[in-house]
Amino acid sequence: MHAFDLNLLPVALAIYEESSVSGAARKLGMSQPAVSVALNKLRKALADPLFVRTGRGMEPTPRALSLINPTRDILLRLQTDVLASEQFNPASTDRKFTLALTDIGEMTFLPRLLDRLRRDAPGASICSVSLSPPELALALEHGEVDLAIGYFPDLKNRNFFQQRLFSHSFICLISAAHPYRGRKLGMEQFLEMGHAVIKAEGRSQELFEQFLLRQRIERRVVLSTPHFMSIPFLIAASDLVATVPRAVGESFAQFAAIRLVEPPLEIPRFDLKQHWHRKYAKDGSNAWLRSVVAELFGGD
Repeated sequence: MHAFDLNLLPVALAIYEESSVSGAARKLGMSQPAVSVALNKLRKALADPLFVRTGRGMEPTPRALSLINPTRDILLRLQTDVLASEQFNPASTDRKFTLALTDIGEMTFLPRLLDRLRRDAPGASICSVSLSPPELALALEHGEVDLAIGYFPDLKNRNFFQQRLFSHSFICLISAAHPYRGRKLGMEQFLEMGHAVIKAEGRSQELFEQFLLRQRIERRVVLSTPHFMSIPFLIAASDLVATVPRAVGESFAQFAAIRLVEPPLEIPRFDLKQHWHRKYAKDGSNAWLRSVVAELFGGD
């Protein structure tokens, strides 16, 4: 097999279908001499004349006839299984999409994503995972995670592609019953208040803490917790303040007795992005999911 040129098989099929070398040349977009050279190579490789010139054109020998159906099958498989671009149909898929999300990422992205899948891909499902940066990089490379959505500054390797979705800011949370009634905290109130500080796995919260360190601002920390989900209830029942990503605060305000107030500082914004491995850039299902995420959350 290593010495046999498979490119010769389409030439044999074209000569059979056209009954002439010139007709095969036109069909294949080749010159007539090139088809003749290919036919001579095939004759030598198979030790058979393959086609004999008669009054009705080039007639196949029995050896040539034995090549026709296998050659057609091979070329059809190449067209349908190898060369054809993958077609992904969300309406009929039962695929499980695995997303890397933090807990606040789940609050931000999952409700609208699930709603879209229920409408456009009712058989699909989503699995949300939380991984360390090294684990996430390997999971994306091996196809165990389809997308990482949110703030993942460690995915900088050239093998990872990314798309910016929107820019995010921070907001302060206080109890709805808090005596402070303004829409924006002054620096004096901010420093006098007791603070609830979230030290979660999500890297976005680190941005705010690092900003305060650079500004040499020291708060009165009353509570430190790794959990976001307890924050709205703790804030609603106390006079503490917490500073969280804006989308998280807006989600909390829907089910807890809290108010959103602007912080006293111009805190740098950060970009939320979707990340994927370059191996899956052309994968039909991955590309479809990325397009849905971009449509739902892109552009701000």
